[in-house]
Amino acid sequence: MPAGEDPIRPDAAGTVTIRVDGLEVSGIDGQSIAGVLMASDRLELRRTARGDRPRGVFCGIGVCFDCIVEVNGVHDVRACQRRAHDGDTVITTGDGARRSGAVS
Repeated sequence: MPAGEDPIRPDAAGTVTIRVDGLEVSGIDGQSIAGVLMASDRLELRRTARGDRPRGVFCGIGVCFDCIVEVNGVHDVRACQRRAHDGDTVITTGDGARRSGAVS
């Protein structure tokens, strides 16, 4: 639907640029960090504590802990729940869930 015909957001959406593991990624203003990453074909966000298997967005509503990342130095942020803000620095490496005591 063209932006001018959208009754909820009639104006064209702005963009945000975030830095993910040292690389710049652009998204649409209002998207979650997970949304920005998935739109840029980045599906793996961390490795699980069991078997070093890749984890990404699973539930998308903040329940499963699979999308835990570090944002601007804050650990254990659910990427599906955190809106991306221009200039955010996101680190996906490591296992934030292990630091918080969560089990995946």
